[in-house]
Parts: sequence; structure tokens; C-alpha cells
Amino acid sequence: MTAHSSGAGAALQAPAGQPGEAGPCILLVDDEPRLLSSLYELLRGRDYQLFTASCGAEALQQLEQRRFELILLDLRLPDMSGHEIMDHMNRAGIDGDVIVMSGEVGIEAAIGALKRGAYDYLRKPYSREELLKTVDNALQKRKLARDNARIAARLEDSERMYRYLVDGSPDIIYTLSPDGRISFVNDRVEQLLGFRREELLGQHYSMLVHDEDLERARYAFKERRLDERASRDVELRLKCRNGSGGDRTFSNTLMVIGAAGVGAAGIGAPPGQGELSGTYGVARDITDRKRAEEVISYQAYHDILTDLPNRMLFKDRLGLAVIQAKRKLSELAVMFIDLDRFKLVNDTLGHVKGDELLQQVAQRLKDCLRRGDTLARQGGDEFTIVLPELRDREDAKAIADKFLESLQQPFDLGGNQVHISASIGIAIYPGDGESIDELLRHADIAMYQVKALGKNGHSFYHNSMLDASHQKIALEQSLRKALELNQLEMYYQPQVDVATGRIIGAEGLMRWNHPQRGLLSAGEFLPFAEENGLMLPISDWMLGALCRDLLRWNAAGGEDIRLSLNVSPQYLDRGDFFEKMRGALIRYGISPAQIEVEITENICIRNPQYAIEQLNKLCQLGVSVAIDDFGTGYSSLSYLHRFPIHTIKIDQSFVKEIHDEHGHFPVILAIISIARGLGLHLIAEGVETEVQARYLQANGCSTMQGYLYHRPISLGSFIAVLQAQNPAQAGGAAALRA
Repeated sequence: MTAHSSGAGAALQAPAGQPGEAGPCILLVDDEPRLLSSLYELLRGRDYQLFTASCGAEALQQLEQRRFELILLDLRLPDMSGHEIMDHMNRAGIDGDVIVMSGEVGIEAAIGALKRGAYDYLRKPYSREELLKTVDNALQKRKLARDNARIAARLEDSERMYRYLVDGSPDIIYTLSPDGRISFVNDRVEQLLGFRREELLGQHYSMLVHDEDLERARYAFKERRLDERASRDVELRLKCRNGSGGDRTFSNTLMVIGAAGVGAAGIGAPPGQGELSGTYGVARDITDRKRAEEVISYQAYHDILTDLPNRMLFKDRLGLAVIQAKRKLSELAVMFIDLDRFKLVNDTLGHVKGDELLQQVAQRLKDCLRRGDTLARQGGDEFTIVLPELRDREDAKAIADKFLESLQQPFDLGGNQVHISASIGIAIYPGDGESIDELLRHADIAMYQVKALGKNGHSFYHNSMLDASHQKIALEQSLRKALELNQLEMYYQPQVDVATGRIIGAEGLMRWNHPQRGLLSAGEFLPFAEENGLMLPISDWMLGALCRDLLRWNAAGGEDIRLSLNVSPQYLDRGDFFEKMRGALIRYGISPAQIEVEITENICIRNPQYAIEQLNKLCQLGVSVAIDDFGTGYSSLSYLHRFPIHTIKIDQSFVKEIHDEHGHFPVILAIISIARGLGLHLIAEGVETEVQARYLQANGCSTMQGYLYHRPISLGSFIAVLQAQNPAQAGGAAALRA
């Protein structure tokens, strides 16, 4: 035990160099107290933790209790030699550098110490400087060893993480040698392309690149840059092994590897002048994204239902066609096609069948086109076509005729045979317009001209049509003001019982007292009202006007005369029609038996069950129901059985065919027979000649309306006719002629 110990193995610790910091632990072992004390004093002024032992047992005890960076060990101890302590340390795996201090002059002691791993051997007596330098060197060596061990561990962790990140990356990571050969590639390449990394190493990158992308790949991979723009991106299609899965598209981020980047010479070389060592690349699979973009792009420019170009793509192609026509000084045609009677098919058979019809129409139209022509769907039942490089107008006319001819054949919609036609307007560049909007607008105007002339045809645009179109727009605008300005008026066409010559009813017909164009019939403005959503307010006005007029004609002695009013399909479809009718009758004190509602056959088949419910409510109220224009629509005896019908009106188109009172007109005879068999009232419309009247009366139709008896007249004139009518005389129909 030395004087510096407070017990066996006590620690003698010098003050730390910094507060809270502990220096390296050093064990001093010597059996001579004087030497041990001087050694302690020599090292105490430094940032060390000093511990002492005066024999081998104490030294071993200290080594078991704590870890020492350095052991200063005397070879001669009373209970064991320094060599034995070192042997114990080696067997027990005790870490710590040993500096042996010995007074022995023989070389064997030094050799024995160095064999056992001693850091150094100092022969007593040693100088102060020699000891301090040896201790510092030993501790510095251990510090460097620890630092190297930490760096090596970090490098190993980093390499492990790198391997995990590279091989687990969702992207293909690769490097290329300066001549374009694959020097590294991660495992992801096998999952995406089917190639094992071993079979790709040493191969040229071109074996993976799609043939059509090779030129782009050569430019990207051969470009050599070491400046701030060294990173670049390029999209390439890469081949899959044996074509499996098809070619896939990759976004490649490329970076040139300089010599400095791989630890070679050239560090500090100016940008762009360093030695090039290859290319580093990351290939991200963007196949699914590209396909999704293609689908989105396709859907943005195509009609989903018919797979035709949509309005946006059509305008783009028309613009290109106009540019080419202007360059070549040639003509082109723009067609605007609107299907006739499509709405009726859609309403009666449903939207699913309507969509199927549009698909079949689109296919037929496509089959009529030339190569290079563009057919597009504008929306609804409207199609547009651009015909580039016309020789003359006859080319456009021939294609329009082919369209109409192709549509003549019936369409099979799940067992339903449907016939439709089309109205086609044609505008020619440059005569009918030089811009896209002009050509489309003028083709549209020409199409409406065909509609106005009876549909199922085609027409070339002419400047005169534009004036008519402007008149139509002006008419639509002024119609909106007609209700506010009280310009609408009801006219009445009497219905005559030819057997007695008496007026037994009248049909209410709307007229418009236009401030510039004079008196307009319903056919001249109601279609515009239907297109512009004005039928509902106009029908509301009509219902009130009829009730007010009925009060006046009843006061003139017309209580027994029934009033017929035409109901728009839009008005009947509206859920409050029945309530409005009942409210008006109550408000004006009109008998429901004096009202007959006229509907067309097409109302019956738009929504049969709903129509039946509405008409039954009217019948329960006491209002009767007539079918107008019977035989011109989708006639079906089943409708006459299912619907609460009281009256059938023979359409004037059948009456006009009567030119011989002794002739045979089977359609009229069939309608008369149906009415008689079902016990329905019968009225013939449009009777204009004596021959027609005699034929109808001879075959069982005794109630008629038409110019032979009366034209539609104002309320005042109608009341005058009622007052002039003498119930006591039965002078026949001749006395009632206008």
C-alpha cells in the first residue's frame, strides 16, 4: 500500500481539465512506494484519472473493477511478475495499453513484454520527458484507434443502409461506364424488366432502350457536363425480357460522374474540365402514370358515349384544316347534323335506348366518310363534320346524301324498330366564312333552315338565311315581352254539328298581336316558346284567358258549347296542372263539363302511367279528354283502352286527301270505325270543301271544324256568331258558312 492510497486499490485522481469532463484512466503499478509516489506526482498535473497498486493482487483487483486506457506496469512485484499480469489481461480480454517499466538489463524481459502486447518498454531509470512522451503517444494512439473504429462502424452502417436503400428502391438505380456499358444496377431491374442484374452488367445500355427512343438516349447519355447543369431528365421506353408486359416508360434522371466523385485524381479541377468517369442514373417507372395521362387526355378530347372527337378536338382539327386550305387555296366543308325525332325516341324508349341509337348513328355516319374527314359529336343529338380538300360543292352534297340514305334503314334497339332522319346544314370555306366560329354558326343556321322546311334533308348556307336567323332571334326576344305587354289573345274556331247546323263547341287557338308583324298564329311562335322555356307561363296565361272568355260567351247564351284547349306536353308533365285547372274553374265559376282538354298521342307514350294519373284526375273533376291529330303519331288501340279518352279528332292531313265523295279512304274509315266501336265522340279537323263534308257525314262523322264553316275568330266575333245563331231554325251547315 502506498502513501497515496487511502486503502487497497484506492484512486488518486488529478483535477479534471474541464468541469464535468473525466480524463483517461491510468493505473500505476509499482511495489516501491517512493517510485510509485514520484510517478503519481509526475502525472498528476495532467487531465488524467490516476489509480495506484503496489502489488499484483491489487493491480488485478483494479483491472476487474474498471476499464483503464493505460497501465504503467513494473515487472518485479512481490506476489507475481508483470508478465503474469499481462497474461491474465490477455486471457480475460481486458483492454488497455501497457507500458512496462523495469530495471532489468536483460533483453529477455523486454522481449517477453512486447510479445504479450506491451505498447512500450521503459528501462529504469527513465527521464521525465521520455515517460510523458510515451504516455501521450500511447493515449493518442488509443484515441485514433477509437475514432477509426467509430468511422468504420459508421461506414459499415452507411454501406448497409445504402445497400438497403438501393436494392429496396422502387426505382432502377444504375451506373454506366464512359463507353455506355452498365457497371452497376440494383435488384429492382429484375422486378420491372425481368432481367437479372448479373446478365446486364457489362452490357451496353442500348440493349434495354426501345428502338424508337435510341436516338434520344444517345443524345442524353453522350452529353457530358460537369457544371451546375450536370443533372438532366429524359423519358425513355425500356424493353422487358422476352416482351413480357410490353415496353414500359421510365423517367431517367442522369448525372455525369466526375473523377473526383469516385475518389480519383482531379479534385479541384475547373467546372467542365474534370475527367469523366461515367454516368449515374435513376430510372423511375412512370408507365401507369403515362397511361393514365393518355386516358385522361383522350377523354378530354373525345365523347365517351360514341368515342368520337368532342367539340374541343373538332375545333382544333377544323382550325388545322382551315390553315391548310388557306395555304393550298382550296375549299373545305363544315356540316352541322341534327337528328330528327330523336327526342321522341329518347322520351318513349328511355335514355339507355337513346344512347344506343346515338352509337349506331355515329357508326353509320363514320362509314360514309372519306379518309381524312372528321366526325365529332357536339352534344345531345348534334354532330359536326369537317370535309377538307373539296373539289367542289358536289363532294359535300354527295356525302350529305350518303348520310341521309344510311339513316333511312331502321335501327334495331332491343327489338324495337326505330326510324329517324337528319337535318344537315353545310357551310363552305372560304365563301361562307373564314373562321371556325363563322363556319360552325353558318352551318347551324343552314341546318335550322332544313328543319323549318320539313326536316330530312340538307341545305347549303346562304346569306339570306342569316337575315331569317336574326328575325328568329328578334322574335324570341319580343316573345318574352308579349306576356308583359298583353299582346297575346285567344281566337276560337267553331265546331259544327252538320246535322243540325248548330255550333256545339269551339277550339281555343292562341294568337300574338305582334307590333310589327301583325297577327301571328300559334305555329309561328309556340315552337320558340317551347325551346326557350316559355310554355309554362304562356300556358298559365292561356288557362286564365279561356276562363275569362268563357264567362263572356256564357253570358251571350253559349252555356251548352264545349271549349277545347290544347295542352302542351310540358304543361301536362308539370305536377300542378290539375290543381291549376281546378283552381281556375272554381275562381271563375266555370262548369268542368264545358272544358275538353286536347292532348296528342305522343303525350300518352312519353310517360304512360303518369299521364293516366293526370287525365283520370281531370275526368273525376268533370273535364273531358280528346286525342288531337289522331293517326299521325304512334297510334295504339291499347292507349284508347287504358286512357280516359272521350273524343277522337281526325287530323286534317287525312281530310285533305278526300277529293271524291264516292271514293275509298281507308284510314278515315278506320278511325271512324274505332270511334264508333269505342263509343267515342268524333270531330274532323280542316274541313274545307263540300266534298269532304259530304264524305265524312255519309260515313258517320257529323261534327266538323274548318274553313268551310268558320276560320278562327276573335272572342267578339265568336260571341256575335253565337248571338246570331237561331236555335229554332235548322237551316243546315250552309247557313253557318263564313
